[in-house]
Amino acid sequence: MSSADPICAIATAAGRGGIGVVRVSGKHLDAIIEGICGRPLTPRHATFLPFRNADGSAIDHGIALYFEGPHSYTGEHVLELQGHGGPVVLQLLLARCLELGRNIKLRLAQPGEFTRRAFENDKLDLAQAEAVADLIEASTEAAARSAARSLEGQFSHAVQALAEKVIQLRMLVEATLDFPEEEIDFLKAADADGQLHAIQQQLHTLLDQAKQGALLRDGLRVVLAGAPNVGKSSLLNALAGAELAIVTPIPGTTRDKVEQTIQIEGIPLHIIDTAGLRETHDEVEKIGIERTWDAVAKADVILHLQEAGQEAISALLVQQLAKAAPSVPCLNVYNKIDLTREAPHSTADSIWLSAKTQQGIALLRSKLLELAGWHSSGESLFLARARHLHALLAAQEHLHQARHQAAHHAQALDLFAEELRLAQEQLNSITGEFTADDLLGEIFSRFCIGK
Repeated sequence: MSSADPICAIATAAGRGGIGVVRVSGKHLDAIIEGICGRPLTPRHATFLPFRNADGSAIDHGIALYFEGPHSYTGEHVLELQGHGGPVVLQLLLARCLELGRNIKLRLAQPGEFTRRAFENDKLDLAQAEAVADLIEASTEAAARSAARSLEGQFSHAVQALAEKVIQLRMLVEATLDFPEEEIDFLKAADADGQLHAIQQQLHTLLDQAKQGALLRDGLRVVLAGAPNVGKSSLLNALAGAELAIVTPIPGTTRDKVEQTIQIEGIPLHIIDTAGLRETHDEVEKIGIERTWDAVAKADVILHLQEAGQEAISALLVQQLAKAAPSVPCLNVYNKIDLTREAPHSTADSIWLSAKTQQGIALLRSKLLELAGWHSSGESLFLARARHLHALLAAQEHLHQARHQAAHHAQALDLFAEELRLAQEQLNSITGEFTADDLLGEIFSRFCIGK
């Protein structure tokens, strides 16, 4: 397959709907337009007409839109046929496009290929292209708003502004390498140390925003673990605000994982209720317990449920949870304070509440945000992915090494300059200026076909 081939695909989601869209992108689309529409199209004007089959009969009636490159989503010529959203009708329309496009080697688009072409034709940078998929997949309103800001280029502009400052400092340092007798005084006069400090502060702020955005995008996996009958299912129902899990006084009622996604301040929390942890001879319950330990190992946060007033009983289970997930934050949740008549309260690693009466549930929600490291930043957030965080952290480390070189090896400014170059390269990888083709393939393969 060639990236120069014209491509086409159904651009709307699978299933039935009021409207369905077939999209074509590439060069030499005149024959397709003439064959389906029966007439030339005025660029950027919507035209209602029948979509014609080879024998002249109408496949459907709808709106045809033609965008001349580079003034289109992909930067190429683009034809969009908007008809009724029945799967059979859309397949017939897609087949007609492929039939008319044989001479120009028209083929079906690969996942994300339209957006990849937009990136390759400088219509979007890589962070903006990823934001397209994030906007489609956003699970909360806050995530959708942040993805829209990234798509507008706010994240890219912040990264580029930081990279420009690194470049300016790098040019200053490299310029002094030709004048070794004067380099130290020259850098002091230009306040190179102050410039580096300002860059590090700006990167720290950007990294904090990116981490908050990553929370909005990915959320947290919160696993409810504990012995049978401590109220895990009741707590799931209380957090979700619905009767999702069966609650009975019989130990071992939950045999398998029950999952529900809720949101707190726009952050999606994937709450997982699990089978009670205990010794059992029941084969089905044993399987459920094995799945509990698997969920614990994959958790971002563990809520270890225990009965209030019986804090000392779960000491062995505390050790087992710590061993199974040593790096995962674990919050001790002492449930059933309605029986002990305590008021809801919390400490650094524990909270007392009643899932039955909802006492302390608001306190738990706040505690979960605290464990996630969330702090509201208003409308300044943008969605970030793991690779963005990795690049920002790597840039931060290179700037740290640059400061170390400048402070302890004043005569080795070439090392200082090299660390600045590496920091710049990491920042530029976010927007795609320095990105390997195999990484691009991995990123765009996760998109849906037609986008």
